[in-house]
Amino acid sequence: MTTPARGTATATEMAVGAPTGRKPVEPVPRWAVRVAHAIPLCVLPSGLWRVALVLGLAGYDADYHWSVWERPYVIGLSLVSEGLALLALGLVRPWGEVVPDWVPRLHGRRIPIPAAVVPAAVGAALIMMFCAYAVLNQIFGFVEPLNEDGNGSPTSGPAAWALWTSYAPLLVWGPLLAILTVAYYRRRRANDASAAAWPEAG
Repeated sequence: MTTPARGTATATEMAVGAPTGRKPVEPVPRWAVRVAHAIPLCVLPSGLWRVALVLGLAGYDADYHWSVWERPYVIGLSLVSEGLALLALGLVRPWGEVVPDWVPRLHGRRIPIPAAVVPAAVGAALIMMFCAYAVLNQIFGFVEPLNEDGNGSPTSGPAAWALWTSYAPLLVWGPLLAILTVAYYRRRRANDASAAAWPEAG
């Protein structure tokens, strides 16, 4: 007897990448769903640290004089980063393959594979490059410190540990997104090939 939970999972698998009334050749694997949900969680700590910094709760630079545009920029950066991370869910959800119903004129249309794969692949590459540069800059100090006290970031004490702990998860954002993108590409190709062969098989 099928439990409701398993029935829901099966329905979700059939809804993603499947021709109507036909089970997909390659449904979304559970590990891919976990990876897609892990990506926003990896980005969240750094965003929370930046919000704490703006509110003066990061234990660092409490006397820093913020320019008018700096606080909105830091908050906006956190929101945009988290929003981009949440887009990874589209690689495992139906709205990443078919335009949702609430989109006027385009709803119900299949999203071309390159329209999802190219931005995701470019994004993964840029994220990995940025993270690599950030790590190397932390080690070798390519960029001069921007703060008035001569320190670009906290280098010791609880504030430094909070900073490093918050930003360390970002290092896996790029690789996880790359893996998820490859899985999406392979699944879409397999299911589209199955859909093309379906009339002949019928």
